[in-house]
Amino acid sequence: MDRRFVLWIFILSTSVGFAQVNQYMVFFTDKTGTPHSISNPATYLSAKAIQRRVTQQIAIEENDLPVNPVYIQDIKNTGASVIYKSKWLNGVLVSCDETLVPVMEALPQVRSVEYVAPGAHASAGGRKKSKNDTEYLKQASTDTQLYMLGMDAMHADGYRGDGITIAVFDGGFLGADQTPPFAHIFSENRFNASASYNFIQRNNNVFLYDDHGTRVWSVIAGYADGSFVGGAYKANFQLYVTEVVPTEYRIEEYYWLFAAERADSAGVDIINSSLGYNIGFDDPSMDYSKSEMDGKTAVVTRAAQFASDKGMLVVVSAGNEGLDASWRIITAPADAKDVLAVGSINSFMVRSPTSSIGPTADERIKPDVVALGSGTSVVRANGTITTGSGTSFSAPLVTSLAAGIWQHKTTLTNKELLRVIRESASMGTNPDNFLGHGLPGYLAALNYIELAGQQELIAVFPNPVVNNSLSIRPKKPEDFDATVVSIMSTQGQRVFEQKVEFGWSNIQFNADISALSAGIYILQVVNRQARYSWRIVKY
Repeated sequence: MDRRFVLWIFILSTSVGFAQVNQYMVFFTDKTGTPHSISNPATYLSAKAIQRRVTQQIAIEENDLPVNPVYIQDIKNTGASVIYKSKWLNGVLVSCDETLVPVMEALPQVRSVEYVAPGAHASAGGRKKSKNDTEYLKQASTDTQLYMLGMDAMHADGYRGDGITIAVFDGGFLGADQTPPFAHIFSENRFNASASYNFIQRNNNVFLYDDHGTRVWSVIAGYADGSFVGGAYKANFQLYVTEVVPTEYRIEEYYWLFAAERADSAGVDIINSSLGYNIGFDDPSMDYSKSEMDGKTAVVTRAAQFASDKGMLVVVSAGNEGLDASWRIITAPADAKDVLAVGSINSFMVRSPTSSIGPTADERIKPDVVALGSGTSVVRANGTITTGSGTSFSAPLVTSLAAGIWQHKTTLTNKELLRVIRESASMGTNPDNFLGHGLPGYLAALNYIELAGQQELIAVFPNPVVNNSLSIRPKKPEDFDATVVSIMSTQGQRVFEQKVEFGWSNIQFNADISALSAGIYILQVVNRQARYSWRIVKY
């Protein structure tokens, strides 16, 4: 054979072999020509997704429409492989030779092309990085973490997440399908295997890679009689692998987006995500600046806000950047406006040093609330009950609380529920960027909901008093944390006085006036701002 021909073959094969295949997001300019319409959502949204929108009075919008299939075919015709599609951002994830990028960019319907990861397929494997969790400690009971949020009372009232569908986004759920504390979910058919998805392997196998997701899920769903109780262990569940554990590229944020869109269609009520993004990407050009933690820039933040706008409650960990003096700001997606970003405290109500500090770049309070994240009881892949620390494990506690409240108060919209949890928390009227609105609670949330329908600034009842008990209930109990309740006779003699500390866990004071004789009296309620008076009659 001619040696020059052999050399030519070698050069050609070498050049082809070194052609760089990467993954890209291709964004389109519009949805013109789509075969779907806003007036007929049944052709592209599931019945559950439609029902959620109807129940919460959320309009069907253009971003609900699927990507134009003609545009997708045009991308395929360039030689690129289309992997996933995004309705919300109107684009597709593709794998292709880098030489095809200008070809795709030249198409009139293409707005832009973004490099998101090297290689044709994401790598998988064991855990290289720590997202929002830290050390593992000794075995411990779930009693403390449930009690701190009032979930012991919530369970006693019969609210354990029944009928609520929760999706968990993480890096893998190793062993969860074989571990006894999760067995009740599978035996009762409350795990949706067809909806659950592994975006790295591109299949439904989520029980591999890593047990970070297993531990997170256990805080919500685990149950072992006498030793472990998850906060919403009777809920329905979907699991999504969105995190590429050994590496860090922008593609993970797009996996989160695709998972949120899939969860929307699959009828999910609550998304729990213990993942966060700011700096430290393997490609430094993908790092975010602090100014971009503004609730509208990071891909995962935009995805989380879309999910909230579609009626799902999104609960995320605030992050573990608290010891990083160079990063005194929240991370994505915790910076999204309408998500619950959860910080970490210990059992003594003290903020965990690693828990991320707010605010957002645009000066909004973050985190939103806190829960136990130092020594949270979790289940490992092998079924061992141990403890872990980090906001990874405080977030699922708040997810559990939200599930129980929503089960109890089914007419709430997701954003009403978010507001209830925020504003009824222990620092609801005085939030800061360390603890947010403080520690939320089941009873406080129910009291907040109950008082929402009260018209009077302060309700006084019954009047006339017929049973020796007079009740005082302010509409905003947090404004009456230092209050004096007194009763005077018509001659001005003080016949009753009591100091009362109202709050969302103590919304009503019942005064025992059995010692007073029948007659007419003046009731006075005095707080830090004003004095309020009523004429009352006792029979």
